[in-house]
Amino acid sequence: MTGQVVPHDVLGTGSERALLLHNWFGDRSSFDPMREHLNGDAFSYAFLDCRGYGEAMDADGAFTMDEVAEDSLAVADHLGWDSFSVIGHSMGGKAAQLMLLEAPERIRSIIGISAVPASGFPLEGEMWELFAGAATNPGNRRAIIDNTTGGLHDDAWLDAMVSRSVGRSSATAFRTYLDSWARVDFHERVKDNPAPVLLLAGANDPALGPEAMRATWMQWYPNAQLQVLPNTGHYAPEESPEAAAAAIERYLDR
Repeated sequence: MTGQVVPHDVLGTGSERALLLHNWFGDRSSFDPMREHLNGDAFSYAFLDCRGYGEAMDADGAFTMDEVAEDSLAVADHLGWDSFSVIGHSMGGKAAQLMLLEAPERIRSIIGISAVPASGFPLEGEMWELFAGAATNPGNRRAIIDNTTGGLHDDAWLDAMVSRSVGRSSATAFRTYLDSWARVDFHERVKDNPAPVLLLAGANDPALGPEAMRATWMQWYPNAQLQVLPNTGHYAPEESPEAAAAAIERYLDR
């Protein structure tokens, strides 16, 4: 499989490079609240739209994590980046691990934000129906966002998140990606991988919070570190953008 250069933009001109992969509910604009807190003199950040999202909303594709990984490597090639870190939010964290398997000599580190582990995510029965139905039912999206942020956000915030999610994603891509990030398990391939990994987990995230990170990523990556973000759920780039940016740059600058 050969990747395509998907829509992207670069912030900064620094020598330390990082490529950012968005979550299931948002395109690359989901990182916008973090941008003002990033140091473009020291770092270079490339923000990508996965196929079916944002500027790539009409792109055809298989809509799998493998495809996201291939496209992301194609963008890195296009930018002339021989080595870089990958920052993956939620499903983006699963694709980041496939990039590590595909091109281990190029990936300097992985930073996972509420990141889906290599084993996928257990969704059965009514929970599976809730997630699968979210492709066409905005109410399902709202319920999922509300639950994974601890039920602590007001209606206006939830409505804005749902509106952007619906407006910036293709329902077909959204539904198809679910099978890939939730149900595909490749954790045996990443066991004992020595790559440096930082995991940022929101204290209010019941799905992919600190406990989930300790049970999965921390078991398989011996050089993984976990940082818990207080007063934060599943959407750190939007809920705690300054804290997330600071944690990212401390780690990249280590």
